[in-house]
Amino acid sequence: MQVFEQSIHIKASATAVEQCFTDLALMHRWLNPVLRCEPIGDWSTAKGSKSRFVIQIPFLQPTLNSTVVERQPGLVVWEFKGFFKGRDRWECQPTEQGTTLLNRFEFDIPNAIVRYGFQRFALNWTKQDMQAQLRRLKRVAEEVYRDTEV
Repeated sequence: MQVFEQSIHIKASATAVEQCFTDLALMHRWLNPVLRCEPIGDWSTAKGSKSRFVIQIPFLQPTLNSTVVERQPGLVVWEFKGFFKGRDRWECQPTEQGTTLLNRFEFDIPNAIVRYGFQRFALNWTKQDMQAQLRRLKRVAEEVYRDTEV
């Protein structure tokens, strides 16, 4: 099992930050443009809700099917299966100056060929993209927070 864990401090309430990873329209503002999230049924982040994340690579479009397996205020954990198996945890921790957002992506790649390709070509790009994703989410959350405070 591999684990990528990162955090970022956001000058916004935990509610505004949580909205950025529970509202599909807001998610698409900070997700990498090659990653598309599609609900299976109605969009929800309630426990048991299903969605798929599609990497828009020409001719391939690898897909991760995911299910929300843990849900509390400020916390969503998606479990996914596909070319990766694992969990993606998003957790808000309120602070005096805003919110610390923790993201923990833990996964295994069962197929040896896919695992080799990922290790060789996509590992560093994935880590960098996850950090960039948090910075984009921070911008969106701070904008949402400013708009709700006015």
